[in-house]
Amino acid sequence: MNLRLAILAFSPLAILPSLALAQSSLTFDQAAYITCREAQAMAPDARRAVAILLAEHAARRRGARIPEGEAGAQLALLVRGGCSLYPDAYLLTVVDRAITAELPKLPKR
Repeated sequence: MNLRLAILAFSPLAILPSLALAQSSLTFDQAAYITCREAQAMAPDARRAVAILLAEHAARRRGARIPEGEAGAQLALLVRGGCSLYPDAYLLTVVDRAITAELPKLPKR
């Protein structure tokens, strides 16, 4: 988990020009209002960093941990599918609903 936070702190974030944020200045409040469509316009590494930030927050709130491996990939596919169906939804909402759907299968905190 510390490695993920280090990646978040040092990788540049190329969001939409209207946001013009650097990864180090991206707050949770700013990340929470990124839509799936805006996330899709991001660079892949930046999109993953924001998704990990939001997923870790949502999982903490639900008392779970984000698993690595196959279970984590399954969760990512749910988020991808949700964003495909609802591109104007906030990414945090889609991530939280995916975690809620998989909550019985996720490891507890």
